[in-house]
Amino acid sequence: MVNVLGPRDEFLKLLERELDADIHVRGNQVTLTGTGEQVSFAVDVLTEMVTILRTGQGLTSETVERIISITDSPDDMTPAEVLTQNILSSRGKTIRPKTLNQKRYVDAIDAHTVVFGIGPAGTGKTYLAMAKAVQALQAKQVNRIILTRPAIEAGEKLGFLPGTLNDKIDPYLRPLYDALHDMVDPESVPKLLTSGTIEVAPLAYMRGRTLNDAFIILDEAQNTSMEQMKMFLTRLGFGSKMVVTGDITQIDLPGGQTSGLRAVQNILDGVDDIMFCQLTNHDVVRHKLVGRIVAAYDQFEFNQSAEQQYARPRRAHDKAPHDKAPHDKTKHERGER
Repeated sequence: MVNVLGPRDEFLKLLERELDADIHVRGNQVTLTGTGEQVSFAVDVLTEMVTILRTGQGLTSETVERIISITDSPDDMTPAEVLTQNILSSRGKTIRPKTLNQKRYVDAIDAHTVVFGIGPAGTGKTYLAMAKAVQALQAKQVNRIILTRPAIEAGEKLGFLPGTLNDKIDPYLRPLYDALHDMVDPESVPKLLTSGTIEVAPLAYMRGRTLNDAFIILDEAQNTSMEQMKMFLTRLGFGSKMVVTGDITQIDLPGGQTSGLRAVQNILDGVDDIMFCQLTNHDVVRHKLVGRIVAAYDQFEFNQSAEQQYARPRRAHDKAPHDKAPHDKTKHERGER
């Protein structure tokens, strides 16, 4: 009961706040009061909490919130099915999907050759793809992992970076290295990179290659041009998988170029063995504030587009000829030469 209610009744307070049914706890007995629908929902939430605890997985406030959210969704999957799926375990840490859309994304990677993960920052697009890549390598489903991203500045001009070519491109690839060190023993990372088992390279290095028996991840794909996206997708070889991740709200391409990620959704929609997975601010698994920040920006951009659509300013040529004011008479009408 302590595990269900949480330390200092932390989970109980959360349940009392989020559920419509009244909850009364005495000893090891929980009594629920409310309408049939309210009580049924509360029973489902508590049952899922107990089911997850019985798997040996602990609960946190974030996990309880996700259990309530998933239970309240119309989807057939239960919170236990979503939150207890282990993708990868490394150094005492287990990587799992934490939302319904993340679960769908992970399942799509298993079921399809090419998967697009599209959504805002913090939704686990790249992290889960990396975990699936390491899992496939450990299971010998692929011989190598290839991680790539376009070398585009995020709104800043970095200028001429010092050092060798590797030193120059390293800042662009650093997020991929960071995720890699979370999932693979840090001591073995240099060996895997030296042997070519794991390759981290800018997108330009993919041209002219055919990538067989590899798990290939293209990160920050919103910053690819249409030509780059086509070039990358046609690198696919036998026995390989591709995952393309990006956020179409954070395009940093210069000169108003069309994003390859935005265009590819229309071009490849409906093509067999290709799956598009959409993630939203509800799938953000970073600090709680990140989800609220993403939602606030989405609302701001929606309001901006609405204002532009409905508040078109009146222009001079919109006036009808008979609207001309008296002082707008021509020189001829005023008797002037």
